[in-house]
Amino acid sequence: MKRILFVCLGNICRSPLAEGIAKHRAKQMGLDVYVESAGTSSYHSGERPCHNSIAIARQYGIDILSQRSRAVHMDDIKNFDMVIALDEQNKRDLLKMGFGKVTKLGHYANYNDQDVPDPYYYSGMDGFENVYKMIDECVEDMLHSL
Repeated sequence: MKRILFVCLGNICRSPLAEGIAKHRAKQMGLDVYVESAGTSSYHSGERPCHNSIAIARQYGIDILSQRSRAVHMDDIKNFDMVIALDEQNKRDLLKMGFGKVTKLGHYANYNDQDVPDPYYYSGMDGFENVYKMIDECVEDMLHSL
């Protein structure tokens, strides 16, 4: 079983979406994977994903309401086979923490290693819709590559 960890800064918008989408897609594809998400900060530890992430996931039939934010911890280095950062800054932070191999989610689906933009500061749902679509395409491609 592959163990995958998605990481963004606060673990309340992008990485919870990636976790939810990956679990949903893996189930559809019949893959045996274990998926979690975390943040490089502990700003929001214990909080649910942000309202807009919950809403956009629900719009696509994915329930992320039970997820809770948590910070990355050193045990994650040995507990996960794949660590996927949502942007370059979080990738650099993970490497500084001692994570050996970190891949950006934008490495997949012909996004040329782009960052997944942080939709938290957008007003309305447009940013979340665009981020959802990018994450969905990248996650699907990543899962096909397993």
